[in-house]
Amino acid sequence: MALVLVGGGARSGKSRWALDRARKRGGRLVYIATAEALDDEMSARIAKHRAERGDEFINVEEPLDLARAVRSADGDAIVVDCLTLWLSNMMHASQDRMEDAIAAAKASSALVIAVTNEVGCGIVPENALAREFRDRAGIMNQRFAEAADEVYFMVFGQALRVK
Repeated sequence: MALVLVGGGARSGKSRWALDRARKRGGRLVYIATAEALDDEMSARIAKHRAERGDEFINVEEPLDLARAVRSADGDAIVVDCLTLWLSNMMHASQDRMEDAIAAAKASSALVIAVTNEVGCGIVPENALAREFRDRAGIMNQRFAEAADEVYFMVFGQALRVK
C-alpha cells in the first residue's frame, strides 16, 4: 500500500496526527507499540495512551521485531509508534533490524504510518551514548524517509508535508 513517515519534536502532535490519518483509512486499525513499561511512570503513560486510542485499534506490543509485527498485522492501516523508542530498544539489545522493518512496511498491503522523533535539532548531547543515539536516530529517520511514499514534519500540531 504505502509507507508514511511522520516526525517532529516532543508533544508536536505526531501520534495524534498518525491516529487520525489511520482512522481516515477506515476498516481494521492496528497500533504497534514499541514502548516497554519498565517503570511506573512509563506504565502510566502507556495506560493513558491506550485509553485515548480506545477500542478501535488492535494493540500489538513489540519492542524489537518490528518487521514481524508489521508482517503479521491484519489491518487496513497500521500505526507504528514510535521508531525512536524502537531504536533505543534495539541499541540496548545490540541489534539492528532497520532494513527488515523498512522492507516489511513497504511490502505491507496496509497503509503503514510510522511515528518518529526528530532528536537532532537541539544541543549536542554531553555523553557518548546520547550522541550515538542521536546519530543513529538521524540515520534511521533518513532511511525511513527515503523509503516512504509520504513524509510529514509536525510543528505546533500542524503537519508540514516534506515529501
